[in-house]
Amino acid sequence: MTNLSLANPGSTSASVANPWALVPPLGNLDAYISAVNRLPMLTLEQEQEFARKLKETNDLEAAGKLIMSHLRLVVSVSRQYLGYGLPHADLIQEGNIGLMKAVRRFDPEQGVRLVSYAMHWIKAEIHEYILRNWRMVKVATTKAQRKLFFNLRSMKQGFKSDESSNTDAPTHRECLTEAQIDSMAKDLNVKREEVIEMETRMSGGDVILDPSPSDDGDETYGPISYLTDIHNEPTAVIESHERDFMSGDGITSALNALDERSRKIVEERWLKVNDDGSGGMTLHELAQEFGVSAERIRQIETAAMKKMRTTLSEFA
Repeated sequence: MTNLSLANPGSTSASVANPWALVPPLGNLDAYISAVNRLPMLTLEQEQEFARKLKETNDLEAAGKLIMSHLRLVVSVSRQYLGYGLPHADLIQEGNIGLMKAVRRFDPEQGVRLVSYAMHWIKAEIHEYILRNWRMVKVATTKAQRKLFFNLRSMKQGFKSDESSNTDAPTHRECLTEAQIDSMAKDLNVKREEVIEMETRMSGGDVILDPSPSDDGDETYGPISYLTDIHNEPTAVIESHERDFMSGDGITSALNALDERSRKIVEERWLKVNDDGSGGMTLHELAQEFGVSAERIRQIETAAMKKMRTTLSEFA
């Protein structure tokens, strides 16, 4: 791979015209790290020259050279956060975003090297990525909680190292001891209750409320099965009470609003069941009983049903 010569800003070689072509994509992580580690660092004079060009003329080529020379810094910083279980390539990518933000805001007249200034932006972007992706539910939302989150995890690693060097101490500890909690609270200048709360958040994992079926076809039950109870859901309770009320007192009131013949037809057609479990009388049977046509019985039934619906709506 051809090395990028940053010592000669006026070079017109193809590699300098497109310096990004020298760095492979993050999909091949080992090749990417190897490539960025071979990119030369800028001298103080070169850094200030490129930074002034970017600030005064928005020279994107100068910005690219500032970024390229500090990609190794992002790789180095990202390694400090591998213990959070997130892909190294993603950590590097987020750190690169922080580096680009730092380059855009860097002022060469402040007398500070870009490496010192960019460190804050790189870490801030990686921190934000970890907090967004470490859990489905954020474990830290305020600035104080974020600081406690990262410091607490770092100090826990230190306790584990001390325990592993002590043959009398257990090699694995699920929770902090009272002495460790007090020590952390004192060192971080926070209340011990805050340490306990953050430790609880960090030790808890995400739980799938509604798990997918198992491979063998057996039904699986998640917490969602025990969290819902439709029988006590307010809307269902109200609907059930209204349905029971309307089927009792409501129907009685609606029937009382009908004349005797209409009520008889509705009761015989819809409210009575024969001994064999079949429905009530047919239109023709009622027509023979009242001495009218089946069509007339249907018309009376339709008018009675309409009047009952009106009465029920008023009753409700």
